[in-house]
Amino acid sequence: MSKPLVIGVDIRDLKLAKTGTKTYLEEFCKAFREISNDQLSFKFLDTSLPVYKGSSKLGKYVEHFNYQFWKQVTLPLKAYFNGCNVLFCTDNFVPLMRLGFETVPVFHDAFFFENPEHYGKLWLKLYHLTAIPAAKRSAFIVTPSTYAQQQIHHYTGIPLSQLKVVYEGPKTMKVHEETDILGRFGIERKNYVLHVGSMFKRKNIPALIHAFKELKSTTDSPVKLVLAGPSNASKDSNDQQAILDAISETGLENEIILTGYLSDNELATIYSGALMYVFPSTNEGFGIPILEAFDYQLPVLVADNTSLPEVGGDAVLTFDPFNISNMCSKMKMLLDDEILRNEMIRKGNERLKEFSWVKSSLQLVALFRQIGL
Repeated sequence: MSKPLVIGVDIRDLKLAKTGTKTYLEEFCKAFREISNDQLSFKFLDTSLPVYKGSSKLGKYVEHFNYQFWKQVTLPLKAYFNGCNVLFCTDNFVPLMRLGFETVPVFHDAFFFENPEHYGKLWLKLYHLTAIPAAKRSAFIVTPSTYAQQQIHHYTGIPLSQLKVVYEGPKTMKVHEETDILGRFGIERKNYVLHVGSMFKRKNIPALIHAFKELKSTTDSPVKLVLAGPSNASKDSNDQQAILDAISETGLENEIILTGYLSDNELATIYSGALMYVFPSTNEGFGIPILEAFDYQLPVLVADNTSLPEVGGDAVLTFDPFNISNMCSKMKMLLDDEILRNEMIRKGNERLKEFSWVKSSLQLVALFRQIGL
């Protein structure tokens, strides 16, 4: 019998990651456990040291050092002593040193190149000094969409043949217990427009707020706007102040709800009660909330750029994210037309069948086996 293929998975990022990147790693770990067998073994590699999450400048520098020491020294040694054939890292960085194993990083997007002003100088320097050279030496690099693949190729020169597109899936979250979160925020089922995500500048939330203001001005609907998600910790990419200013400018303090961070149970409840989902982002590597909205039977509107139309296919309506009136008109179209909403929900159900974490994990395993041959 041939020796089993051993895949090392770096899970240190579970201590630190939030939103989409955390979902990505969590869901693949679940899927890997499901498909593990005698010929396919997964080793989940983690650090025993705490991860710093505070705001102290010194603490952040220490965390940078610990992170790089983990990636470049501890992790490759752990992969070696665990007999790994392949080391899979979902947070851009893989070790430069390979001790008898091949490396596979995930590049979720090209944001480091497209918006360098949203990152600290040290992060940018480390990215260019370690992440890019290590990726170029890797067997291949996973990207979540064709759009991301093309952008990464454009900025790094890494051959398209080395950049492998593996789609993502919706976050696994169900309402396990009753929660009065709708009552807590004073919202009614099927009477609010929903957006889910951290307050990054690229999410374009102030534009959504102004489009919602126009919607309220042209209809007597009592519909509200729910913005679910935490503030982004990085001051370079945080758009919270602009969002608060937009709410103040529109005078809709009683019509727009900021939920902050929500547990999976709470988020599932928020999704299940929404009337529609709107995704106005100006740049996405994939867009997991589209699939989550499909999963919760919501009609979906997305910006007509980057990866969003690729993920949504014919199951979404698109708008120009830089045109407030265009965004408003598409929301009003769904608000006024129940038949259209039901048709979009039906299309979303069909589109969702194309995406699952198990399906994506099997794609990854097929690629890992190519390396292990």
